[in-house]
Amino acid sequence: MMQYDVIIIGAGVAGLYAALKLPKDKKVLLINKRETFKCNSFYAQGGVALARDAADIPAHIKDTLEAGSGLCCENAVDVLSQNSRLVIDDLINRGFEFDKDSEGNLLYTKEAAHSTERILHAGGDATGRHMHLFLLEQNPHAMLSDARVVDLLIKNGECYGVSVLDHRERRNIYAKDVIIASGGVGSLFEFHTNAPCISADMQGLCVLKGIELERMEMLQFHPTVFVDSNNAQKMLLTEALRGEGATIEDESGRRFLFDYDERGELASRDIVSKAIYEHSKKTGMQVYLSLENFDHVYFTQRFPNIYKNLQILGFDVPRQRVPISPAFHYAIGGIKTDLHGRVPNVKSLYAIGEVASTKVHGANRLASNSLLEGLVFAKEAVEDILNHPHVPERSDKCPWGDKEFIEFPVGDEVMSLKEDKEKKNLLRKIMWENVSIVRTKKGLNSALEQINAMLGEKIGKLLKFRLLTAKEIVLSALAREESIGVHYRTSD
Repeated sequence: MMQYDVIIIGAGVAGLYAALKLPKDKKVLLINKRETFKCNSFYAQGGVALARDAADIPAHIKDTLEAGSGLCCENAVDVLSQNSRLVIDDLINRGFEFDKDSEGNLLYTKEAAHSTERILHAGGDATGRHMHLFLLEQNPHAMLSDARVVDLLIKNGECYGVSVLDHRERRNIYAKDVIIASGGVGSLFEFHTNAPCISADMQGLCVLKGIELERMEMLQFHPTVFVDSNNAQKMLLTEALRGEGATIEDESGRRFLFDYDERGELASRDIVSKAIYEHSKKTGMQVYLSLENFDHVYFTQRFPNIYKNLQILGFDVPRQRVPISPAFHYAIGGIKTDLHGRVPNVKSLYAIGEVASTKVHGANRLASNSLLEGLVFAKEAVEDILNHPHVPERSDKCPWGDKEFIEFPVGDEVMSLKEDKEKKNLLRKIMWENVSIVRTKKGLNSALEQINAMLGEKIGKLLKFRLLTAKEIVLSALAREESIGVHYRTSD
């Protein structure tokens, strides 16, 4: 029997930082579905937002609340901002290096809807990659890779561990506490910027286990994405580009965003995405990201990966403009938690990062608050675990002390069928066409009908997870009839 103090599901920034904060004398296991770099954290380009100092905390809170369109939990935003400098300084003290100027000062940049420059970056446009690799190198605990969690072992309102599919073998792994840090829902959509294996498994599993999801209709679409490729994961063009001078224009070269918001390119993501969608639909024109305001040498140094990738695709940047479209980017809603990452009504179960809903983002996430959220609430969850230790009264019956041991049977459900792939692709198309940037009652009901039909067919459990997550998104979108933030309803 495998038993641990803590199991962490997911090895992105949130999961890895939680592992880093857990002492080495704790028996901890990280479970990673695929290769370690296949997580959303790895692909985060722009940077990590933070309150630069105590004086900036009120402004950071204000910007976050305004971006969230009145639906943020103010206590959650306060926790986020108050702890922001703390977690960033912790990384720096452990040896992480953000970009600096020639005199060794941290370089801050500005992104849309921020009132000041407060975003730190690393490797130019590779902040997530650098942070993820750093945390991997710092990780002091065991990791199980190429393994997929297919069940949560819950009885009488208490979580005892997980069931995993490891190289086609199903087995149970037990733990005192379980942290879900598995990421968002990108693979539900035809066009998205997420890592390929971000497939909404854990959200669907929570539906099966009766664990509450909330605000699932709140899905953020990034406005500047190069989508003209055969890959499901599309190329993100970071918001930092617009923060530093890139502009959005139509085929005629007109900067039309000012028709929709006085801030133009620096309006929040929901406004920019809707403006691009509506302008394209109204005019039939392609929309472009113009980079001509950048000096060539500066552009290659500040955005080296974007420069290289666009050059490979045949674009002479920054001289040549790039065709763009919005694409799904970030799940604001998720597994309902409190401000310590605890899942209500299930003892010893936590959720952090994009998979969780702390209500810190409200109806629209402020740019670069995502990496910060993962770090801050990982810290909060670990502190809660460490501050509420189990009493060590070990016996044969109770190998974990105060938690009575219950052995769970290993399930034998069919995980996948060969027909599931075609249905997954159909689901992506349904979600993109009916549940993306602009939603109608008719479109949402059509999506719900088709999802229910697939749920009624013979399918594997992994597809069922996706369908159940998608269904929760559609039901939430139908329930919220008014438009707010990233949730935009039109009259039918």
